[in-house]
Formats: sequence, structure tokens, C-alpha cells
Amino acid sequence: MKIAIISNSAFNIYNFRLSLAKKIRESGYEVFFIAPYDACFPKIVENGFYIEDIYINPKGSNIIEDKNTIDNFKKIFKKTNPSLILNFTIKPNIYATLAASFLNIPSINTVTGLGTVFIREDFVTNVVNMLYRVSFKKAKKIFFQNEEDRNFFIERKIVTFQNSGVVPGSGVDTNRFRPMEKTKYKDKFVFLFIGRMLFDKGVKEYIEAAKIIKSRYKDVEFCMLGPLDAENKTLVSKRNMYDWVIDGAVTYLGSSLKVEEFIRNSDCVVLPSYREGLPKSLLEAGAMQKPLIATNVTGCRDVVIDGENGFLCEAKSAESLALACERMLKLKKEERMRMGERARELVLEKFDERIVIRTYLKEIFEIVPLNLKFRFKYNLSDEKSYNLI
Repeated sequence: MKIAIISNSAFNIYNFRLSLAKKIRESGYEVFFIAPYDACFPKIVENGFYIEDIYINPKGSNIIEDKNTIDNFKKIFKKTNPSLILNFTIKPNIYATLAASFLNIPSINTVTGLGTVFIREDFVTNVVNMLYRVSFKKAKKIFFQNEEDRNFFIERKIVTFQNSGVVPGSGVDTNRFRPMEKTKYKDKFVFLFIGRMLFDKGVKEYIEAAKIIKSRYKDVEFCMLGPLDAENKTLVSKRNMYDWVIDGAVTYLGSSLKVEEFIRNSDCVVLPSYREGLPKSLLEAGAMQKPLIATNVTGCRDVVIDGENGFLCEAKSAESLALACERMLKLKKEERMRMGERARELVLEKFDERIVIRTYLKEIFEIVPLNLKFRFKYNLSDEKSYNLI
């Protein structure tokens, strides 16, 4: 049996879905991917997976273009003949599900976050609501990455309690992301922002907070790691970033697939986002025993326990963010170390990728049963069995 994993980018698949795909493959299924082509295509192939290219306009809302997307998904499904599809991100959740339903292919959808369309509610929000409502009726299961998003969809009658569930994000490889000794910036305290350079991620507030803190403290660095070419209405321009770097507010580190090397050389990871599903950057930083700062919003407050493994601040407030940064700077080294230790404990307890993989495997086995020997080996009904996966 074949299982297709679909996302809006090969980058997303390579960074967030590869471990899941490998475990599904180990269980006896054939796994392949469908996503728009980008630089991560060859890396996925190097891991022994077939990946099919598809064009998805990440910003488009053209009805004719979207119909073409559905038709293209149908063509790929007829060519590849999957028994089940796993969708991640908005457009695959909607259009791949609709295409699969025409061919009687079951789907499991995962809402990784509500995105800009629900942060700024307008006409487009109503259209997306309608599309979700229609497409999600066709899905076998809809997963969310936090209870608040799930309840949001239940209240809008897009999903029901019975056909939905919660997974703790995409999980973290706690062997890869582990405590490491700092090798750079040893003479500075480094705050690190990791993510797409979007204003909805709180980039403006991060810049303003950096200016406030650097006017008061020496030997403090504010770094930013992530792509500047994301397709999004709230994208930070290269000119914006150039001006901030020249002004001395921040150090821009570009983007990297080896994010752990940058986390190891930071002292605190910061995410002042307006809304999240379950932020991978905070989970990975927590796994590496770094204290955290994030906004008190959906998704972020699932990861950061104020005063325990980091600090929460108000969204869209540079002053509140600067205050949280100042609180972090004023802590004794031993206090920050305890915060970091608690951060890793929380990730191991709730967000290890093995927990996530176990949840998907249970659902896959229910929909397209296969390889009962594997199922009994890992006893997926046992809450502690994820330790074996």
C-alpha cells in the first residue's frame, strides 16, 4: 500500500516530516511525497524517497487557478495510486483532500497553524472557512497542533470533536537537538529569533526590542535566522533587513538546515509571534536546554511556561518583549540553566517526535491496516509504547 505525504514545500517536508515518513516506511508501507519543487528536493531523494512536483500558488485566491490545482492533484493521484494521503498546510489540506475524495482516497489532515488569513479576518477568511468546511467533511481525521485551534474549528462547525484530534506539533528529534556547549559569542549574551521573516512572526517587535535593550546593555547580540524569500503577505523585505543590519539592531544569519549549530551558540531563543500552531523553533531550542521567550498567544503558551522554562510577553508590544529580555538578562546564570533544564524536560515529556509518530501510526493502521506483526510489536494501544518507536 502507498501513502502520500503532501505539503506546500519540499523544505517543509525535509525539515518536519522526514522522520514520520521513515517510520511509516519501516512499518511496511510505501511512502512518497508531493510538494512544489525547491532546494530540498534532492535531499529528499537522497533519503530514498520519490517526490512528485506540483505547482501550488501560496498567495493566490484565483478560483480558476485553484481548480487547476485540484485537477493536478487528481492527475497525480491517478498516476501514483495512493491508498491514503497525509496533508499538511492549508492548500494541500483543502485541495488535495477534495481531489482525493473524487477518487475515494481517504485522507488525514493536519492543521499546522491558522496563518495570516485568520490573524487578519476579512473576506478571504470567510472563503477559507467555507473551503475548510467542505473539504474537511471528506477527511477521515483532522489533527491540530493545539487545543485552542481545534476548539476554534469546532466552534465554527468546520470539524467535530469526534473526527478531530491533537498532536504535539511535528515533534522534536531529541537526539539531534540536545544540550551542546557554546562555541561562539562566548563574550556576549545572544538572543536568537528563528523562523520565516514575517511581520506576523513579530519581527518588527523583535527589532524594536533589540534597539531598546542594546541602548541599555553592552555585550548583547540579537540574531535572526530564517529565509527572507517566503511567500506571504507579511513578508519582510530584503531592504528592511539590510537597513536593520546596517543600523546595528540585529545580525542576520541567513537560513540553514543545521539550525542546531545556531541554537547551541545562543543563550535564549525568542519568538514574538502573533499566533502559532506549535512552534518548532521553541521546541528545538527547549530540547537543547535553552531558556525561551515568546508571546502569550495560541501555540506559544503551549510550549513556554512563564517563569519556569522562560518568559511570556504581550503580542505586538516591543516594550513587553524588551521587558522579558531584560528579565532574562538579569537572571543569574544558575537560574537560566535551571530554566533550560526544565525546557528540555518538558520537550522530552510532551513533544518528543516519537509521541507524534505513534499518534499518526495508530490512525494509519485504523484506516489502511497493514503489517499486523509491526502493530503488535509496538503495541500502539499502550500509552508508553512510543518509547519503542
